[in-house]
Amino acid sequence: MNQLDAMQIYIRVAELASFTQTAESMGLPKASISTAVQQLEGLLGTRLLHRTTRRVHMTQDGQAFYERCKDVLADMEELQGMFRLGEAALEGRLRIDMSLGIARNIIIPRLPEFLRLHPRLEIELSSSDRRVDLVREGFDCVLRVGQLADSSLVARKLGYYRQINCASPDYLARFGTPQSLDDLASHQLVHYTPTLGARSAGFEYVDESDEGMPRSLPMAGAVTVNNSEAYQAACLAGLGIIQAPEVGLRALIAAEQLVEVLPQYRASPMPVSLLYANRRHLPKRMQVFMAWVAEIMAPSLVVSPEK
Repeated sequence: MNQLDAMQIYIRVAELASFTQTAESMGLPKASISTAVQQLEGLLGTRLLHRTTRRVHMTQDGQAFYERCKDVLADMEELQGMFRLGEAALEGRLRIDMSLGIARNIIIPRLPEFLRLHPRLEIELSSSDRRVDLVREGFDCVLRVGQLADSSLVARKLGYYRQINCASPDYLARFGTPQSLDDLASHQLVHYTPTLGARSAGFEYVDESDEGMPRSLPMAGAVTVNNSEAYQAACLAGLGIIQAPEVGLRALIAAEQLVEVLPQYRASPMPVSLLYANRRHLPKRMQVFMAWVAEIMAPSLVVSPEK
């Protein structure tokens, strides 16, 4: 087995943390996967992976080698494609992750036109509101909404989602329409947390009397959800008020299925970013895909976090 093939196998093992899953995903015998990693360790004179009966994870040297392998394979891909004509020649797999709402409402409806331009590309699209581990799970890039934690990933900010407060007509008929923050004491909030068991911030708003500082107000609420689809469904069912990006609620408001409330007390706009691993060279297919995402997302975003 040549070194480039062995490096591709190693990257997959590192991302899946499993020899068995790597063998299944690549259609190779498990013995071939083990042999490839052993050959690399022998060549480099260091252990790349810690192996136990339950898991496989990279050593410190293994992590450094993983990052360099990504660079080397990206360089080889660029060399192999440098004399092909046009972007229609782009090929390979793109593995991406984004929220359920963005996938359903923005990306997937426009994906056929992207694939018509680049018919040799393959897209693996994960739709989840959980924070995936880009490196460990083998994603090329993720589209993330919300504040970013410090990390070694590169962030390309696309803009901001303006947020609004909404409730269903049925809910407002039962509880009344709030006119002030004080009125929220007699209302219900649908709570949203990425991890069930954690406490939500409550009703979030920008305090215009204090230089636009973000504030939160604890609120009662019988239902807590952990994904955007359930969040919107709970609001439509009359379970309480939600605070969500305006772009995903416009059609429901136009159809009078939801009503905006307290427009003077909106939450701060949410940043929208593309995240990817820090590499010296990005594959051309990634560059093209991220540029396309930025273009089709632009009409839904505002360029400033100001209201």
